[in-house]
Amino acid sequence: MRYINRLIEKQIVEASHAFAAILLTGPRRAGKTTLLKKLFPKASYYLLEDLDTIARIKADPRSFIEEVKPPAILDEIQNIPELFNYFRTRMDEKPRRYGQWYFTGSQDAPLMKGVSESMAGRVAVFHLLGLSSEESKKVSILRGGLPEVLAKPKTASLWFRSYIQTYLERDVRSISAIKNLATFRRFLSLIGSRQGAVLNKTDLAAPLGISVPALTEWINILEITGQIIVVPPFYENFGKRLIKSPKIYFADSGLSCYLLGIETEDALRKSPFFGQIFEGFAASEIVKHQENSGKRRHIYYFRDQQGLEVDFIIPFSGNARLLVMEAKAVRSVKPSMGISLMKLARAIPGYKVEKYVVHLNPPKGVKKEFRTLSPGVMAIPVAEIGSLC
Repeated sequence: MRYINRLIEKQIVEASHAFAAILLTGPRRAGKTTLLKKLFPKASYYLLEDLDTIARIKADPRSFIEEVKPPAILDEIQNIPELFNYFRTRMDEKPRRYGQWYFTGSQDAPLMKGVSESMAGRVAVFHLLGLSSEESKKVSILRGGLPEVLAKPKTASLWFRSYIQTYLERDVRSISAIKNLATFRRFLSLIGSRQGAVLNKTDLAAPLGISVPALTEWINILEITGQIIVVPPFYENFGKRLIKSPKIYFADSGLSCYLLGIETEDALRKSPFFGQIFEGFAASEIVKHQENSGKRRHIYYFRDQQGLEVDFIIPFSGNARLLVMEAKAVRSVKPSMGISLMKLARAIPGYKVEKYVVHLNPPKGVKKEFRTLSPGVMAIPVAEIGSLC
């Protein structure tokens, strides 16, 4: 499979000259290992996933640490997080040796806990999602951005089926002792059908026959393993009563389409979930750009109890500037689609508000461009959303 350059590369290379270690987290098969091997071809490689390997290392971690010669890539480090303590000792022996250790992991929260406890100040942390529209023209709403799917789109359904099976067997069960995987599989599809809606745990738990605490745990698992993007509400006080529950989206729209049984472009356009999937695709593109640029993940939505709702708000710290966006799964954009943006802008004193309606990309051969939709509101194709964030 041909390597596709990733926008995050510059951030990682720069960090390798200032930190002893790099930790790259993200969902399985997003390209973490491929990226590190490409950037640091002379580094030795260790996969910490085979059960026998894990057992051997846990039985005698010091011997393993001694045999590892830096620079080294240690893949899926979340399986043996106690190794961080030993690596910290080796780093402290040579505090000015940078770019020596490269870790990957598919479980964000447990890894971050290990880093904060053992390696604060010694490791630079990055998060990698699938390919973005900025990185590859093959990225699409139907197929998403996971590299192996884009390399062989004709086998996408088989790939996603295997991916879910592996994900359930490895990641889910390593985090929680879920007994009924069939119900968890139905939970994934239900999340796909409800993405973009304000999260109501009671409504989600009821059709699955599980408790709200169990549902909360399952959502946390999806977030920890990088499968979903949680978009919280924007909490600024606008003198209105605001909705306080988050929205959730799948990080990869291709996986979302598979879970909903959507296999073709025609089926996607006709699906009642098309608008929600497109909204999730836009959210993912925003987050990918922020992560790849070394920025903090800043994405929110707005909704008050009077019914005013805006899909995305992106604040820029320090200059009272906000981007507000509506995502519409159409190519023919109408001025009326920007009304909620204008209403919200009028309700926000003290901010410079930039307003955009994000829509489907034009057909191949037609230039992707910004255009004025109405005074103060711009329409942009979703492929250009990264240029704003």
